[in-house]
Amino acid sequence: MSERKVLNKYYPPDFDPSKIPKLKLPKDRQYVVRLMAPFNMRCKTCGEYIYKGKKFNARKETVQNEVYLGLPIFRFYIKCTRCLAEITFKTDPENTDYVMEHGATRNFQAEKLLEEQEKQMQKEREDEELNNPMKVLENRTKDSKMEMEVLENLQELKELNQRQANVDFESMLLEYQKYEEDRKRQQEEDDEREMKSMLESAHAKRIIEDSDSDEEVQKPPCKLKPQVHRKPTDILNENTDRPNKKLKTESWERSVGKLNGNPQLSGLVVKKAQTKKADSSNLSKGDSNQKDCPTSNGAKNQNSVALPASVESASATQAQKASAASNSSLSLLGAYSDSEGSNSD
Repeated sequence: MSERKVLNKYYPPDFDPSKIPKLKLPKDRQYVVRLMAPFNMRCKTCGEYIYKGKKFNARKETVQNEVYLGLPIFRFYIKCTRCLAEITFKTDPENTDYVMEHGATRNFQAEKLLEEQEKQMQKEREDEELNNPMKVLENRTKDSKMEMEVLENLQELKELNQRQANVDFESMLLEYQKYEEDRKRQQEEDDEREMKSMLESAHAKRIIEDSDSDEEVQKPPCKLKPQVHRKPTDILNENTDRPNKKLKTESWERSVGKLNGNPQLSGLVVKKAQTKKADSSNLSKGDSNQKDCPTSNGAKNQNSVALPASVESASATQAQKASAASNSSLSLLGAYSDSEGSNSD
């Protein structure tokens, strides 16, 4: 079985390529190609607009007896999309463009027509100057005269603008210099003013700090209250000054009742005499007060001195009453209650 993709074909030994018949095709034969409209056009038959880039199945042929620098020129046949009228255009290698030939008109071609007209006029002038030297001289004088007229018109326009403007360039420069000087001077003044304000604020801050430090130094030290050396026995005298708290009633008081409340039995209750220790504490306290302030507390010292005599007389009377009521049970009960009261005090 042979290969699917054959690279080398077999040539028999008696192969003669000159005997192969040549295919004779007409030179003006046409090919069907797919192309897009190269420019905007309008059909002359129905007035339909055909825009650039619309695709057609066109017929292509080579134009006979038209060559530009050895390059062949091709002609294309298309049909209108509305009325099916035939439209033809061909290539223009000289201008790298296409030329409308038959069946439609090209749109937006005014600029191109103007350029073509100018080129045609320039070409005719060159042909005239080539054969007639006097024509060359005339054309040069015309050109120079036209240039002089253009320059004169331009100068008139400049003078008219200057007359209307009335601008003095020297005064403008002077004003600009003055403006620059004023701006620099204003900037320097602003800088100086800002520096002064900064220095004043710093100086004021320093003065405030110095004044604060002086005030702290001048402030007198806090006077500490002198500590009074107290004795342990002073608490006995302090308790006498305070209001007596209401004692809690005992259970036997609720059942029997208080002896102090009954005036008939009040004589049976005897208070316990103060001890010598309390008297000695009072005397020592009076002596200390007399030493500390001898003038202001004179009256208090007299009372403290007179206190022991009264205390002795009261204790003597209380002792006699206690001995008289020793046999009574109620007296024992009063003594018991009085002892508890003194302990609570």
